[in-house]
Amino acid sequence: MLAKLYTYSLFGIEAVPVEVEVDISPGAIPKTILVGLAEAAVKESTHRIERALVNSGYSRPIDRVVINLSPADLPKDAASFDLPIALGLLTASGQLASERFEQYAAIGELALDGQVRLVKGALSMAVGAREQGKRGLVVPIANAREAAVVDDLEVIAVGSLAEAVGFFSEQLSLEPVAFSWDAAVEEHGRYPVDFADVKGQESAKRAVTVAAAGGHHLLMIGSPGTGKTLLAQRLGTILPQLAPEESLETTRIWSAVGRLSSGQSLMLLRPFRSPHHTISEAGLVGGGSTPAPGEISLAHNGVLFLDELPEFNRRTLEVLRQPLEENHVTISRAIGSVTFPANVMLVAAMNPCPCGYRGDPRRQCNCGPLQIERYLAKISGPLLDRIDIHIEVPPVPFRELSDKSTGTDSASMAAQVTAAREIQQRRFAGRRHTLNAKLMPREIRRHCRLEAGAESLLKSAMEDMGLSARAHDKILRIGRTIADLDHSEDITSGHLSEAINYRTLDRRYWA
Repeated sequence: MLAKLYTYSLFGIEAVPVEVEVDISPGAIPKTILVGLAEAAVKESTHRIERALVNSGYSRPIDRVVINLSPADLPKDAASFDLPIALGLLTASGQLASERFEQYAAIGELALDGQVRLVKGALSMAVGAREQGKRGLVVPIANAREAAVVDDLEVIAVGSLAEAVGFFSEQLSLEPVAFSWDAAVEEHGRYPVDFADVKGQESAKRAVTVAAAGGHHLLMIGSPGTGKTLLAQRLGTILPQLAPEESLETTRIWSAVGRLSSGQSLMLLRPFRSPHHTISEAGLVGGGSTPAPGEISLAHNGVLFLDELPEFNRRTLEVLRQPLEENHVTISRAIGSVTFPANVMLVAAMNPCPCGYRGDPRRQCNCGPLQIERYLAKISGPLLDRIDIHIEVPPVPFRELSDKSTGTDSASMAAQVTAAREIQQRRFAGRRHTLNAKLMPREIRRHCRLEAGAESLLKSAMEDMGLSARAHDKILRIGRTIADLDHSEDITSGHLSEAINYRTLDRRYWA
């Protein structure tokens, strides 16, 4: 007897429809054959499924069993095929009859006792089921809240193989899982940190506000313990709340690699990723024989923080250059090409020298000129040029540390950022981008009007500092953001002076 069911396989973060066909025919020796380019995790599943059937009270087929996973040329490497294969075996052996296999797809890993376990990529599979016109998707209970985010799709949560059989045989009534945006925000949409926690560093907070308002990349240079990491960790608290489309796209990436917290339905806070400096190129931008997203994609719509920037392998840092410009990563393998989104705010932090105390008034630097030069040379000029804002984060004096009053908090900074971004949204209405950091050269000429005094200031800065054409455009983009924070139509000398100050450190340290 032949049984046919529907499920999904992940390729990158996209769900590809897969047909599960199970055929049982008489044979002298019981044998199970699995075809369809199944990887090791899927091939091993036959033993797991057989014991799950027996331990759930069903009979194991003792004839010749052929299981086909179509399309045959798509690699399949996940345990999510367990549940549809088990249901197919029960149907092909005459233990289950259902009219629902055409309407509902199924995903889930089986334990030996028949329990249905969590799988990766349930959200993408739910999106795929809706796009394929399915009425619903049967998922493990642990994935139910995540899959229920998708509109116009019934998400049926099952905890065991017996429950799945009961649903498909229509002997057990299971209500679709409901999703509430407000409830999700209340549970997972609050930041536990605030910029009020950071004592002093008001000039650094101003630079962070400018970076957040325009979507500019940021580099912080300072001695150990000055608050660089604290500032970076709190950047998400002043960025606008994730829009539903952004939240869905970010969640699909995290779901595909199994990073969602238990019971979490959506990513409602902007991701903050801080990889260790020993990370590989594939770990940073993605890779593997079956392409998987890297840290830059996990930080999509959020912040990628690279602490101790010179300690990263220089070649690893160089692979960031293209994704920072194009906001996506394309990985090509023999089985096909996968594109992962990578729209991030890059925030980097570093010490001014190997010992960390160059220019610190409280500690003496023991590094020689050659050591410092070799340390700074680990960061290439092209990468440095792609980071818009460079600031120094000086040590905080005791007077400010012991001050009982709170400094600038996240709420006031977020209000400034929100107002500036609303101006940008009106300016770029109907465009692909809505941030000053993404201004194209033609748009710079149109939107970055300078006052007479500001134009002469920019000219002298270009000549005195030897700035590149890219640095010239960066200054204008930053100046446009500062003017937006000031609700000004034109870029004044004051706005441009502040923007130029954010581009002077690389000339001082790397000259």
